[in-house]
Amino acid sequence: MYYEHLSQSLTALKKQEDHAWLNEVSSVPLQQTLRHLDRAFLNFFEGRAQYPTFKKKHGPQAATYASSAFKWDGTNLTLAKMDTPLDIHWSRPLPTGCKPTTVTVTKDCADRYFASILVEEEITDLPVVNKQVGLDLGLKSMVITSDGQTFGNPKFFAKDEKKLAKAQRRHAKKQKGSKNRAKAKLKVARIHARIADRRRDYQHKLSTQIIRENQVVCVESLQVKNMVKNHKLAKAISDVGWSEFVRQLEYKAEWYGRTLVKIDKFYPSSKRCFDCGHLLGSLSLDIRHWMCPECGVQHDRDINAAKNVLAAGQAVLACGEAVRPGRAKAQSGKPQRSRKPSK
Repeated sequence: MYYEHLSQSLTALKKQEDHAWLNEVSSVPLQQTLRHLDRAFLNFFEGRAQYPTFKKKHGPQAATYASSAFKWDGTNLTLAKMDTPLDIHWSRPLPTGCKPTTVTVTKDCADRYFASILVEEEITDLPVVNKQVGLDLGLKSMVITSDGQTFGNPKFFAKDEKKLAKAQRRHAKKQKGSKNRAKAKLKVARIHARIADRRRDYQHKLSTQIIRENQVVCVESLQVKNMVKNHKLAKAISDVGWSEFVRQLEYKAEWYGRTLVKIDKFYPSSKRCFDCGHLLGSLSLDIRHWMCPECGVQHDRDINAAKNVLAAGQAVLACGEAVRPGRAKAQSGKPQRSRKPSK
């Protein structure tokens, strides 16, 4: 009922002289916006989202076109009330034989336009491989696998942090409402876009590689929102992008017939000895290598955690329930540090 009422109000609004400009664009994106607003209120009243807010005029913009509001001839895309096709630089060709159902045109803060085309495609499963891996997510190295492989953290934000700060200072000193301020704002937005694009590209390549090489992938269920409350690590945690990386692993595993297992977020993967199962009472972050006081085995903190994540994930996969270890044994002292073995 909410959508029908707004749709009738929109039709009446178009007939008024003060809002005649609404007729200059296709009616389909306007109707789709009302549907999105109706969905936003439904999510709010059902407790899935916060109360909808007004979009900023100079923020990201989007327009959604249904199948009746665009023309696709297999090569060119023409939107409603446009005489010429869009000049598109394709990131990849559309699947053959697929008919687009929806086109969403977006504009980001860096004044870049993107056309997202929705098609229905059947994705075939990847060949089955006899390999399972556990992943430990960190800051010094973004991903450490249970077989000892390490993928570094590029720290894209840290590399451009000084350039971004300089651009932000220049933007803050410009007069509000001036053209120079708009130019400075665009420079800041382009630096942010460069950082986000490079991070997303790295995450996509790494997540695709892990999904292709392993049949089962085990990761921790991290509460990033709680972790960024630590003001000393918040910037580094936000820069590495754990949540987005795990999200990509999740949907790609569903696409290609792989299995992603998330273990309990309270599982002490770093403090547990993989060889004998001994559980330390505490293990500070500055200890990167330690010796088990029970069996005397030397551990690399991250590799040991990745092995424990794999073992816990295999137990979850076999038992179908979360794995929670028992209480830690009382410790008479701190874990012994061990030197990093020389190569």
